[in-house]
Amino acid sequence: MKTLVKILFIIFLIWMIIGVYLLNTQHPKAQIVMGLGVLYMSFILMPVFIYHRYRKGKYKKYIINNDQQKK
Repeated sequence: MKTLVKILFIIFLIWMIIGVYLLNTQHPKAQIVMGLGVLYMSFILMPVFIYHRYRKGKYKKYIINNDQQKK
């Protein structure tokens, strides 16, 4: 899973670099490429990353509950 997240992130970086290049060359589809890159990040990369980080319950040590507040 960690390797998958790294691969997806590298794809996102390459995608954004290509989008910036297309914006600088005034390509007519540059805005579409950048928009699809943002959609890729928000609907593919981020959910996979969030699932990877929180799948084993590691987040529970960061949650404040009533027992921790009383101490």
